[in-house]
Amino acid sequence: MLNIKIICIGKVKENSLKSLINEYEKRISKYAKLEIIELDDEKIPQNSSDAVEGQVKITESNKIIDKLKKYPNADVILLDLKGKSYSSEEFAQKIDYTQTYSNSNIIFVIGGSLGMSQELLNMYNDKICFSKMTFPHQLIRLFLLEQIFRAFKILNNETYHK
Repeated sequence: MLNIKIICIGKVKENSLKSLINEYEKRISKYAKLEIIELDDEKIPQNSSDAVEGQVKITESNKIIDKLKKYPNADVILLDLKGKSYSSEEFAQKIDYTQTYSNSNIIFVIGGSLGMSQELLNMYNDKICFSKMTFPHQLIRLFLLEQIFRAFKILNNETYHK
C-alpha cells in the first residue's frame, strides 16, 4: 500500500475546510495510508520588510527540511508556482509510478503563505503547480487531497472522474 505524507506549514482554522479535508482523508484511506504533518507557521508582523519575510520563509522551510530528513528514501514533491502542471490523468500516472516502481513512499510539501526558501526548492527537482493563480495554502491542501483521491479513482477505473 502506498504511504502518502503531506507536510505543510500551518493549521487549518476554518471548520468547513477542516470538514472537507477530513472527508477526503477518509476517502483516500481506502487506497493508501495518509498522514498530514502540520508544522507551526511563523508570525508575520504587519508591514514587515522583505528581510523579515525572507527570514520567515527560511525558518519555515528549515522546519520542513528537518522533517524531511526523517524520510530519506521517500519521493518528495514540492507544491510550487514554478512547478510542472499536470492533468488529473498525468498526476494519477505519477502516483502509480511511485506505487509500482519506487519505494511506495511519497511526500507532498506545502509551504507557508510566503512560499519556500530557495534552499528547499533547490533540494528537490519534482515540483507541481496546480495553478498559476495564488491560493491560500490551506485551500491548496484540500485541492491536493481531492486530486490524490481522483488519481486513485482513475487508477482503479472507478466512476468519480468520468
